[in-house]
Amino acid sequence: MSPTAPTNTPASNARGALATARRVLAIESAAVAALTDRLGEDFERAVAMILAAKGRVVVSGMGKSGHIGRKIAATLASTGTPAYFVHPGEAAHGDLGMIQPDDVLIALSNSGTAEELLIIVPLVKRMGAGLIAITGKPDSPLAKLAHAHLDAGVAEEACPLNLAPTASTTAALAMGDALAVALLEARGFGPEDFARSHPGGSLGRRLLTHVRDIMRSGEAIPRVPLAASFTDALLEMSRKGLGMTAIVDAADRVAGIFTDGDLRRLLAQNIDFQRISIAEVMHRNPRHISPDALAVEAVEMMDRHRISQVLVVDAEQHLVGALNTHDLMNAKVI
Repeated sequence: MSPTAPTNTPASNARGALATARRVLAIESAAVAALTDRLGEDFERAVAMILAAKGRVVVSGMGKSGHIGRKIAATLASTGTPAYFVHPGEAAHGDLGMIQPDDVLIALSNSGTAEELLIIVPLVKRMGAGLIAITGKPDSPLAKLAHAHLDAGVAEEACPLNLAPTASTTAALAMGDALAVALLEARGFGPEDFARSHPGGSLGRRLLTHVRDIMRSGEAIPRVPLAASFTDALLEMSRKGLGMTAIVDAADRVAGIFTDGDLRRLLAQNIDFQRISIAEVMHRNPRHISPDALAVEAVEMMDRHRISQVLVVDAEQHLVGALNTHDLMNAKVI
């Protein structure tokens, strides 16, 4: 008689894990969706308090609520609302001095009974700072002490024991995001403001980098005079390595451009290159951009016109720079 095959196989465990993951996501999605119907006057009051505050937003919470609080503080700070996190335990032992009367405190506690918060909250209110509570219990001590209470309660945790903070922390985080985005829109905080808060990120590079920051200038610009021969222009293109050369008049104003693509098209024709000038085959009135334009505008121009190089000119059409797609890639604009 053959032994019975074990039922707890890797395959069955994997199937069970998939079912669990789907259940967790369903519970947490429902928890976040349920917040919508609870938003009302207290949310509007919280936004108004923060907009009117002359100081900063201070976020505090214990345990998992503290982790969520740190993320909410970071999101607020990066979207136009100066904010930072203070640990309530440390606040009770000296860090309370970091909170000033002009500040607003956002206190997070799912139960609304975190002892560490309840110790410092009366002191914060006494000094005149505003208090916003995010809890899962509207009748909790913390909720009752708050000037504005945001109800982030959940019907159940995703944890099968209904103990580990899971759906409740997701709901609190979503409530914090809703508050941050509402403040962002109320302040008129735009992409350029966001870029200034994130100068090291890709958006910062795209919105803070100007053409003048990355263009070739001076002797690095390929240029020849209108009277130059075709051969002289090719030599200039080869020396400067931009895949093109500008053709300028006696005042150094741009008269035309000649590119690698133009050369390939001419090679298919029966032309005596030794006897022609570059002025005879150049493109007149080429695409150009201002040095004060954003580098991303150069990217958009190149994409729109399907070109890989662009000349940079000043208001009087004098040639001041040049760049190609490699320059933009090196600057991490694209």
